Amino acid sequence: MPEILALLQNIASFLEPVTFRQMSRIIFAMLVISGRITMLSLSRWADKGGSYRTIQRWYLTEFSWEIIHWTLFFKSLLKLLGEYIIAGDETVIGKAGKETYGLDRFFSGLKKQVIPGLSFFVLSLVSVEEEHSYPLQINQTVKSAEEKAASKAKKEAEKQARKSEEKRKRGRPKGSKNKVKSDKVELNPELLRVQAALRRLLKTIGVVLSLKYVVLDGHFGNYPSAFMVKGENLDLISKMRSDAALYETAQETPNKPGRPRKYGNKVEMSKLDEQYLKSTSTEDNLRTDIYQGTFYNKEFAFALNVVIILKTNLLTNAQAHVILFSTDLKLDYEKLIKYYSL
Repeated sequence: MPEILALLQNIASFLEPVTFRQMSRIIFAMLVISGRITMLSLSRWADKGGSYRTIQRWYLTEFSWEIIHWTLFFKSLLKLLGEYIIAGDETVIGKAGKETYGLDRFFSGLKKQVIPGLSFFVLSLVSVEEEHSYPLQINQTVKSAEEKAASKAKKEAEKQARKSEEKRKRGRPKGSKNKVKSDKVELNPELLRVQAALRRLLKTIGVVLSLKYVVLDGHFGNYPSAFMVKGENLDLISKMRSDAALYETAQETPNKPGRPRKYGNKVEMSKLDEQYLKSTSTEDNLRTDIYQGTFYNKEFAFALNVVIILKTNLLTNAQAHVILFSTDLKLDYEKLIKYYSL
């Protein structure tokens, strides 16, 4: 308990004395508790002054969590000369019942299926040297009725599209027209929530840290996400689908009339050009080749810094690959892999 109180002294000025004392007892109970953490179990493990009703009232109290998290990190954990990146990810917690606020059905990455529960999107500062994450923005995902209706309509449209594709003949449908690709995109509700959280985090940090990269998982490996991150003067690091189509930069043909070509040859993952090879290593009959190049994807309006990790089983010649990318064209492949792995 004394160690907890000493660490929490940095945020004591933001809380009332009674509220501060209750917080320290609740944290102590969370650290020593065994099994599931519930209101009842917290009240049993908390010291005097941590009754069930007291804990209930404490959880109903509003706090400036953004300022509290940042102050605790700034005064106790921050290394001003250290290197930090922003990392974002969603976490889903299974929850039964019907009355919990924000209760809905979300995809759980651990269970690999949609489950009833609560979803939280977390933005953290990750120390590159320490390889440690410090969560600073925790936002509960609450879907509006309009968002649920739009998601349902999209699934139905995709289902109908799959049915029509099965019946439709091969080739381009007669009378179809080219779509004009715009550099601007309309962000969906999910990206709007992430954008708002990112802006609040940057506003809280201010000029204390110079941040450049936002790392998001493969769910955000698309153009709207890259557009959203670049709109905040940051660069995105993420992962593409393994079947994503990449194209080299087209070679200019002198004195050729017409508009210059943007896309060159399509990149074949199993036959990558040696000019893009950066490193090769072999361990236990498994060869790992790392390639890096500036490639295009037709879903993006700009070129990408792409790193391809190709693994080959030397006994069976079976291959598998991972495609990482960044909107920063100058980022070294080792750092790109390092940042994403963090």
